[in-house]
Amino acid sequence: MTEQTVQIRPVTAQDHQQWLPLWEGYQRFYHADIPAETTALTWSRFLDPTEPMFAALAWKDGQAIGMVHHIYHRSCWTVADYCYLQDLFVEGDQRGLGVGRKLIEHVYQQAAEAGCSRVHWLTHETNQDARLLYDRIAQKSGFVQYRKML
Repeated sequence: MTEQTVQIRPVTAQDHQQWLPLWEGYQRFYHADIPAETTALTWSRFLDPTEPMFAALAWKDGQAIGMVHHIYHRSCWTVADYCYLQDLFVEGDQRGLGVGRKLIEHVYQQAAEAGCSRVHWLTHETNQDARLLYDRIAQKSGFVQYRKML
């Protein structure tokens, strides 16, 4: 795969049919079942210029082969916003070819242009393949996530 064979660009309203199977694949990967109403709202937020939520697709030969979602949010620790890279997914047969890295680098660029002071994300401890990449392009924070569903 050359630099020119994969292009990353923000989603447009016309990309829904290409984005949705990737979003569903991401949910299957994490054994999640997000309601259709939530998926529809999420998509509409990506297209709303007043929302701090963004999505981009990786394109190869006219097909979307990967997706990334990111959200800007305030921090008590800095003046500048943070960027949370919430979701990253690449089709199984396209993994290991640099697509995930290109999607993350897209988020890095977008966050820098928006004036954010950092990009951060979570992954499951069992996601060993992705963690090999993450260990090369970012630093582990050392923090452990706790949560309470409401």
